[in-house]
Parts: sequence; structure tokens; C-alpha cells
Amino acid sequence: MILRLMAPALCTAAATSLPLAWAAVPAGTGSAKTNVLMIGVDDLRPQLGCYGHPIVKTPAIDRLASRGTRFERAYCQQAVCAPSRASLLTGLRPDSTGIFDLEHPLRKTKPGVVSLPQHFRQNGYTTVSLGKIYHHYDDDNGIGWSVNAWHPKGDWKGRGYLSPEAQRQIVEVAGKSGIGPAWEAADVDDGDYPDGKTAEQAVAWLETFQRDGKPFFLAVGFLKPHLPFNAPKRYWDLYDPVQFRVCDRRTWPNGMPACAGSNWGELKAYTDIEDQVDRLPDAQAVRLIHGYCACVSYTDALIGRVVGALDRLGLAERTVIVLWGDHGWKLGEYGAWCKHTNLELDTHVPLICCAPGRKGGQRSTALVELVDIFPTLAELCGLPVPEACEGLSWAPLLDDPARPWKEAAFSQYPRGRLMGYTLRSGPWRYTEWIDRKTGKAEFRELYDHAAGPVSDRNLADAPEHAATANRLSARLDGGKGWTSCRRLR
Repeated sequence: MILRLMAPALCTAAATSLPLAWAAVPAGTGSAKTNVLMIGVDDLRPQLGCYGHPIVKTPAIDRLASRGTRFERAYCQQAVCAPSRASLLTGLRPDSTGIFDLEHPLRKTKPGVVSLPQHFRQNGYTTVSLGKIYHHYDDDNGIGWSVNAWHPKGDWKGRGYLSPEAQRQIVEVAGKSGIGPAWEAADVDDGDYPDGKTAEQAVAWLETFQRDGKPFFLAVGFLKPHLPFNAPKRYWDLYDPVQFRVCDRRTWPNGMPACAGSNWGELKAYTDIEDQVDRLPDAQAVRLIHGYCACVSYTDALIGRVVGALDRLGLAERTVIVLWGDHGWKLGEYGAWCKHTNLELDTHVPLICCAPGRKGGQRSTALVELVDIFPTLAELCGLPVPEACEGLSWAPLLDDPARPWKEAAFSQYPRGRLMGYTLRSGPWRYTEWIDRKTGKAEFRELYDHAAGPVSDRNLADAPEHAATANRLSARLDGGKGWTSCRRLR
């Protein structure tokens, strides 16, 4: 389980000024409504203290889990930023949004859809986006957001570099604009990096909401631990590098079809990564794992600052807090990095929810999905759930985390003419690679995750697992199986 993700057993707030546009925000419908604080984190694996990880330090997220419900089996709908966030923010699955890559903003691809912030805005909420919520930052301006989406600006260069050494390595060529080394540990304050500015802006907005008294939907998006792994030095110093080692499994599972793998994503674009190598030297891999953990702890501290402000201002008792990661990430498992697959490591995400009147310190092993967040927040705030939503509100799990729930969670990933549809059910992950023109399943995958997220063999064609593969194939139903899973068993 999570204990095997890395380290010794790796494989087994000063406020900034608010936008002037705030003065033009229309009045809400009163303070009786439940507010929403939604916190999104880029590339966050569920390797957090509250998920049982023995090394990573996340005290703020752990405290948040202690006051709410931690979902241990939550999954994204596609393991890459834009499609995952578009799905979450519309309540639609990728096949319905038509967004499978980073090149298609929501409003150009699906202009008529009612988004999550738009739904709350239409119901009297002031809706605000800070940092990275949509992959395309300005998506939903004038429609979903009461004021234009805000993103941080500061003294850094390129993709958030502050140290002169890193800045000298920045390149400005096609496909690598603003990219320098894959990590940085500048000896600076939290507020000097982009995410620190986002946290400061979030605190400032909460103070305004507290004075104003109108219902709000505040979405706060943190970039880290997305590459490059840049965090203040104090967070690197939380860890001793000897704690980390690379996963022993450095090749893809035996029998895995070639279309199921990935090619390290953007990692090879960084100036200190040799793009011709197929395997990183152990010392460099450990440095990246260390940097990832430093960034997680940095983001954790910023989350603590935002949630602390919510508490200090007396807003927590009428605010739903939901924390999610947009997809998982590989940290050397299978010899691979980044996301971009249907594998367990890339689709499994952290998800925590705290809601007024609900118990704290709960854990649920029910299968839930990011596409479920839209209907859940609507239900928790007493708003109607749009008919178009393709997820299932997990609000009932906040009252009874162990109640019977849906039998599978669904994700997908495209590879040219093939679409890989995958589901997680029980200990199994089952995938079919289907030709989008003919509808024929050309490849199948079956992995047993009873022992953890890393598998060594594709079992789809093993005779002893034929019944399991056939049963899961029927449940997957060519990628449409989620429709029946909306009905609880």
C-alpha cells in the first residue's frame, strides 16, 4: 500500500491587495449558505502522513484529515492536468468533455457546459479562482468566476526559479520555454515562490469574505509538487537523503502492452536531465524523490496557513473544505517518471473532505472519483445537482464511511487511435485498449494490487485469472461501465 511508494521500503502570511474587480461583484443571497474552500494540488500522490506514509511530513494535511473524512481509494478520470481538471470542474468524464490533452481549453471545447463554479455563482455565491485550478488559467473568466482568475506574479524567472545558478540554466526554445533544472532549494521565505503568493492571496480573500458576510466558493490551486521541484531550502532540510531509495522494480510489468507505458513526460525537458538515457543514476533519482517530498511539505505548510485563516476568521463552522490531487505520479517505479498512464500510481489520488456537522477522523475505503466532487459539493451546500453530472455524490459517506458503495472507479488515457479504458475494483485494475473506430479491444491488462501499487505481471491472459478478467471486462463495458455504477449496489 502507500508504505511502499518510497523511502526505506519505496517499492514494497502577509495579505496582498485584492483585485479591483471585487468592487463589482454582485451581492450574494445572505450568509446562511454553506461556503466552499476547494484546494487543488498538482501531481500529488497519496503519500501523506495521514495516508500512512512513514517519512513524508504533512502535519497540516494530517490535521485536516483528523477533522474530516479521508478517502483511501479515490481516482482521477485521466492522469494528466487539463483533462482531469476539466472533468472535475464539469462533473463530466473525458469522453463527454472531449478534452484528452493540454491543448483544448474548456470553453473552446465545450462552451455550453455548466461548470462547478458557474453553478455556485448562479446560486448566489461569489466564486474566486487563485493559482492553478483550470489547466488553462483563464478558462471560465466571466462565466464561472465572479472575478477573473488570479495567478501569482513575482521576482522568479522561467518556471519559478529564484537562485542565480538555476536562472542561468533557463532555456527559451520551442517546447522548453522557461525550463531550467528539475529542482531548486533556494534559501528564501515561503512567500517568495509562486505558491506562497497564492496562499497569501487566499488569506486576503478569506478576510474579505469574513467582512462581507456573503456566501463564497474559493478555489485555491497549488502548483507543487509539479516539476520543477522548487521549494524553500527549509523544506528540503526536513529530510535526510539517506531515507530515500528508488523502487526495485525498474521495468514495466511483464506482458504489459507497449501502448500502456509512458516516456517520462516532461522530465527529460529539464536541463539537468539527460534526454538520451533510459534510466536515471540512483543519486539523481534520489535527488528528485527528495525534491518531490520537499515540495509536498512546502505545499502542506501553505495549506495549513489557508485553513488556519479560515479557522481564525470564524468561517470554518459553515464551510465545506475539500482537498484533492489532480492525478498521481511515478517516482522511479517501473523505471518511469511523471504520469500519463492508466496505471495505479498515476490514477490514484488523495481526497479529503470536511463538512459542517459531519464527524472528523474518519476513513473510507469506498471507491470514489474526482468526477464525483461536483455533485457532492452541490449536495453538501443544498444546491440542486445538474442532470448532466456523470459522477455520484459521496456526501452519504461522510455520515457512514463504511456503507455499501459503487463497485468500480473508471479512468482512461488515449494513445493515438486507441483509447485505454481502465477500472479499479476490489484488488484489481483492469484495462482494455480499444480502437476508437472499430470498437475492438486490441490489448488487455489485469493487475493484482492486493500487495501494493506496483505490479510485476500482466495477468489478463493467465488461464487462472480468465474468470476475473471476463467479469471485469463486462463491468468495464467498453468504457461505458460507469453508467451502471451510478446505481449503488
